[in-house]
Amino acid sequence: MREKKLMKKKKRMKRISSIVSGILMVLLISVASVVVFTKISGGEPQLFGYQLKTVLSGSMEPGILTGSIIAVKPAEDKTNFKKGDVITFQEAENILITHRITEVVKSGDSVLYRTKGDNNNAEDMNPVLSDNVVAEYTGFTVPYVGYFINFTQSKNGALLLLIPGFLLLIYSGFTIWRALGEIELAPKKKVNIVGEDAGEGSS
Repeated sequence: MREKKLMKKKKRMKRISSIVSGILMVLLISVASVVVFTKISGGEPQLFGYQLKTVLSGSMEPGILTGSIIAVKPAEDKTNFKKGDVITFQEAENILITHRITEVVKSGDSVLYRTKGDNNNAEDMNPVLSDNVVAEYTGFTVPYVGYFINFTQSKNGALLLLIPGFLLLIYSGFTIWRALGEIELAPKKKVNIVGEDAGEGSS
């Protein structure tokens, strides 16, 4: 009975160990992928032709929360957007804004868009020239992940690779230590079982 219980316990511990190791490996690979792709792209990462942009203001709340990442599709025909579309445009050098179009203004061959953040009280001061439109918001957003992506773009972003790796190293050390402990205990258990069998035989 004791041996059966020990075998069940060992199997359970092996399953738990495999699950934890798998989670740590997935975490390590995921973090490494995000950091590498971000560094290669020189900014927000891209996935299946969509750009992932970080939103660090609350002008589009509650639809897009501060610290979210959003998926945007690079604009092809920049003059074909309509009222209600959400676009990402360049307001100044290295400054991108994602707001909703409130009015389309056509003047000859030029197209301008009046825009407004859903959470703002007034429209943006300057209309957006169609040439300054970068992409269109697809409706896909993941809250708070933008803080993480933003950090990976910083000088200390590579440090994220060390965290899951360090955890995996600690867990591996713990697993080895536990395995060595079981090897040391095995002979003692055999001696005890032999002693009990001998006692039962003498009675």
